[in-house]
Amino acid sequence: MAEPRRTLVPPAVTEFLGSARFNSTLALLAVVTGFSTHAIRALMGWPGLIGVLGTIAALAALSFIAQRKLIEWHGLLPISALLFVGWCALSIIWSDYQLATVAGVFYQLLFAFLAVYIALVRDAIQIVRVVGDALRVLLTVSLAMEVLSGLLLDMPIRFLGIAGNLAAGGPIQGLFGTRNQLSIVALIAFVTFLVELRTRSVRPTLAAYSITLAALCILLAHSPVIAAVSVVVGFATLALYLLRKVPAHRRTLVQWALAVVTIAVLVTAYIYRTRVIDLLNARADFQVRYKLWIQIWELIPIDQITGWGWVGAWPTDLYPFNAIQDATGMYHPDGLNAYLDVYLQVGFIGLLIFVALIALAFGRSWLLASNRRSVVYAWAPLVLVALLVTSVFESAILIESGWMLMVICTVKASQGMSWRLRLPHRDGAGG
Repeated sequence: MAEPRRTLVPPAVTEFLGSARFNSTLALLAVVTGFSTHAIRALMGWPGLIGVLGTIAALAALSFIAQRKLIEWHGLLPISALLFVGWCALSIIWSDYQLATVAGVFYQLLFAFLAVYIALVRDAIQIVRVVGDALRVLLTVSLAMEVLSGLLLDMPIRFLGIAGNLAAGGPIQGLFGTRNQLSIVALIAFVTFLVELRTRSVRPTLAAYSITLAALCILLAHSPVIAAVSVVVGFATLALYLLRKVPAHRRTLVQWALAVVTIAVLVTAYIYRTRVIDLLNARADFQVRYKLWIQIWELIPIDQITGWGWVGAWPTDLYPFNAIQDATGMYHPDGLNAYLDVYLQVGFIGLLIFVALIALAFGRSWLLASNRRSVVYAWAPLVLVALLVTSVFESAILIESGWMLMVICTVKASQGMSWRLRLPHRDGAGG
């Protein structure tokens, strides 16, 4: 009788690495880490953050290997995402700061890999639950730290960037370093908690607490940026709700009408942008951004087609980023506009690929949410609306948690509507 075939890894270990509980725990840990990068850097520095991310990525790779035969890979990764990441990596060739570009590309790929892992091992409702659980904890801790700093100690917690302004009604920063970043996270959390409530995936009391928590963080952050973004997300939510009520045979016509109205509103908002800024009481905030954008725009023509080279978040000691800091007289961790940031770093070609990436991701997600029966499909397009509109004022979508969410939404949309799904492929999940 032949002896059983021996393997290097015991079957129990492989079974554990591929188990649903391990997938869920690792996905939750990845999301928490992705949204906690500022706090982790403050506590352990860059080496600590890279160590944590590297460990999670290594465990995700082992989990992939353990369940490689159960995952359907055919037509999975969107070509637009692969092209964008590939173009950023290719910029190493012409970058004047190659080591920084290598580091930026590695950091980008690290979050992209974790996002692909989450998108593959979790279905749509499980992703909503993972993001909801992570943000519920982080926002609760953020508010607790603000209470500690602003009410109990009455002093700032400088290493976390908490100013201790809660007693004065804000603005607060929480664990995220700036009020704008806290607002972005809280708005994404608000959307996530609403979807949890509508899908009945959490208890009503927990959903009510979560929605109140997110709304409170948005209000206390006093971010004029998120005030505008929240209005857009609100209209998108209403439009999607009404669109889902339209009979299927009339939905295409309504979609086109909605697109025309949206373009008209955007053009009108641009024409009357000064009044919009005054209405949001954001003139001082906008002046800072405008001054920065002018400096970026002046540097773009030097390498307009290919860009200066990808770095993601801006280094403070490299040209042209240090020149921009000197010209504006302020420290800026990024371009405060994702589209200009991409244009500066990877040129017009990179910008075209990036626009194609976000257009395909949003278009597919919106169509899935319009035509699928489950409310859970509304999460991805609404999160993308929040990220894309915020990208006019922040570059959060290009790095860390924003990039992670972008890739998750892109992969899930591709799973549902990629043209490559119609191509013939071998039978079997591992094919």
